[in-house]
Amino acid sequence: MRCVIVVPTYNEADTLPALLDRLRSVRSAVPGAEVDLLVVDDSSPDGTGDVVRADPGFGDWVTLLTRTAKDGLGAAYRAGFAAAVRGGYDIVVQMDADGSHPAEALPAMLALVGAYDVVVGSRYVRGGATENWPRRRRALSWGANLYARRLLGLRTRDTTSGFRAWRAEALTGAGVLQTLSHGYGFQVENTWACERLGLRVVEHPITFTERTAGASKMSGGVAREAARLVLEWRIRELLGRTSRAPATSGDRLQGAERR
Repeated sequence: MRCVIVVPTYNEADTLPALLDRLRSVRSAVPGAEVDLLVVDDSSPDGTGDVVRADPGFGDWVTLLTRTAKDGLGAAYRAGFAAAVRGGYDIVVQMDADGSHPAEALPAMLALVGAYDVVVGSRYVRGGATENWPRRRRALSWGANLYARRLLGLRTRDTTSGFRAWRAEALTGAGVLQTLSHGYGFQVENTWACERLGLRVVEHPITFTERTAGASKMSGGVAREAARLVLEWRIRELLGRTSRAPATSGDRLQGAERR
């Protein structure tokens, strides 16, 4: 089994070293699997790309994909996912760079991929939690999930989670590479697509920990975009105008920097 963890970055030079160390330890805890890391960096001016290149794993299990400009979380993930599909990986994991997602949950999540198409690291199922979040951020996240679930009729409780493990065929079959959302609506859009297509989705409880370094990319504009898109998707669905085309896969990890 070949697995790649896709981590989008922009100005994460302060947080990335700790994540690299945690992933280095976790890799050996996944039996029978080859686990690689693909960092998708939007030309961070703080030298995030240099941090990746300086890591001992660079050129081995760590790869860097540098994009020319910052144009949204969704676009960064689509670039990383497309590279993963071209690379022929069996499982694709998406994960934040800021340390908020527990790397230690990866072995359990990867084990579940054998029985499910998508495994969501969830804050909002029994056993899940958040730590060190201010009350306003907690309320915003809870409200966004409730809004998306109610409007789109979703069963998944953590629709906005950015910590997921995908079977590669589920990633392409759900049309993730053809999505258009840029911000955190990207996560909701993919949840919606998976459920409507009848993919097997399971939530694994995680504890989400607020970052201790760097700056959050969440803003009022990002939240408003997600809310608007959810409403648009529901209207399109009611009007029967929703369609998705499967992505095509290639055979190599192209455009990524190894050494």
